[in-house]
Amino acid sequence: MDFRKLNNNIEIPALGLGVYRMDDDKEAYKSVRKAIDLGYRHIDTAMIYENEKPIGRAIRESGVSREELFVTTKLWNDDIANDNAQKAFETSLQTLGLDYVDLYLVHWPIKDKYISVWNQMEKIYQTGKARAVGVSNYQQNHLQEILNLKSLVPAVNQIELHPYMRQQPMLDFAAQHNIKIESWSPLCANKNNLLEEQSLKEIGDKYSKTAAQVVLRWNIQRGLIVIPKSSNPVRQLENISIFDFELTDQDMQTINQLNKDL
Repeated sequence: MDFRKLNNNIEIPALGLGVYRMDDDKEAYKSVRKAIDLGYRHIDTAMIYENEKPIGRAIRESGVSREELFVTTKLWNDDIANDNAQKAFETSLQTLGLDYVDLYLVHWPIKDKYISVWNQMEKIYQTGKARAVGVSNYQQNHLQEILNLKSLVPAVNQIELHPYMRQQPMLDFAAQHNIKIESWSPLCANKNNLLEEQSLKEIGDKYSKTAAQVVLRWNIQRGLIVIPKSSNPVRQLENISIFDFELTDQDMQTINQLNKDL
């Protein structure tokens, strides 16, 4: 497993398990337990996913020490709009059954709330119950409003990113300000048949890897953090088995050319 160092020097596993739409408690619990057994150490959830409770239980009952696991959850829009971040955060901790989370994100940018919610996130960070704080789905202008405060810089911006949507301007901007980028849809949820691209299959054949593994590896070699979602143990194993090969510069360029700026 590769790791990335956030701007406050804590380390985050470069690959995590996404649990969006795992709203069945049994499925969510089993998926997280299996993923941890397979070697996943990074779990990404959110209040709006309505699965924090089974995921927290899976983490507590995994047999892996809490310090070895990296847990992310997110602040939902209603609580952003109502300036209710602190209470929502405490509710998430209680639902998860955890003393702290490793990363707490603002789930979506809400107009006229960029500054007020970030001020609340700073206070949450200062409690020590969130080891890092960041944002999700923010564009450059949203981030710039936070940066203009000249205070705490978001550790992470989690966005949609895949070969059809390379997001290079955002990557450049984030790198300039020491903000790590996470991809919440690194496989494009196979929309538009990304994984059917012949070039991805041909690259995969060279390394005895699937198109999905090639795409995840492309993300990793761009310095990103990837959050593929799967409740299927076979797919979970496939997704994490990407640290034993390396794409060439030509491979990377071939994949870059798939960009459509969706």
